[in-house]
Amino acid sequence: MSSAPILVVEHEPTCPVGWMGEWLREAGASLDIRRPAAGDPLPAGLAEHGGLLVLGGSMGAYDEATCPWLGPVKRLLRRAAEDGAPALGICLGHQLAAVALGGRVARNPRGQQIGVLDVGWLPAAREDRLLGPLVGATPAVQWNNDVVVELPPGAVPLARTASGELQAARFAPTVWGVQWHPEAGERIVRPWAEADRDQTIERGVDVDAYVAAVAAAREEQRRTWRGLATGFAELARRVVAR
Repeated sequence: MSSAPILVVEHEPTCPVGWMGEWLREAGASLDIRRPAAGDPLPAGLAEHGGLLVLGGSMGAYDEATCPWLGPVKRLLRRAAEDGAPALGICLGHQLAAVALGGRVARNPRGQQIGVLDVGWLPAAREDRLLGPLVGATPAVQWNNDVVVELPPGAVPLARTASGELQAARFAPTVWGVQWHPEAGERIVRPWAEADRDQTIERGVDVDAYVAAVAAAREEQRRTWRGLATGFAELARRVVAR
């Protein structure tokens, strides 16, 4: 594979690239991990990169006032759509991609989604070049309060929960988002549970049981979502080879 790396935007140390980084490297990709909250600059475009991976975080998609790098991340997502560069958003990254391209994100009126939850694949997913090979794969780790409530013009929903919340979409021909966390096992999730323990207990959520469920699903998760990283690395390879 070409040496052009995949640009990875990490918003917080508690939301690292995790398994996705491991799998992307195994697939031959190199990673340029930028941590803008720690002062790392973000490029204006993706000419020097094979693709863009935007990770999750505890902030919201509209929090530029307190997280000023979110605006440049949205611009990068728009550039990916304009230039035909592959981009993938995870959780917050999924929501940022939706907003960047004209969609809308809001607090889920049904409450926080937390758990090892089923992926509700839609028929359009079968023909998708990134997520199509994964159709049927379920369940997935989710931890989110906000959801995409309005898709950008031309976007294609690829998965929804049984209640209708968007789980995955192709926001533009080369821009995807997944609401779940393919990168996260119990080592990543456990600090989230501890940080949110009081609030989740108030909502009647057994956070210890949740972490235990993530741990129990570890090998299944690794078997299932490795293909997402492999497919994304292949898309980045094709762009670099053009």
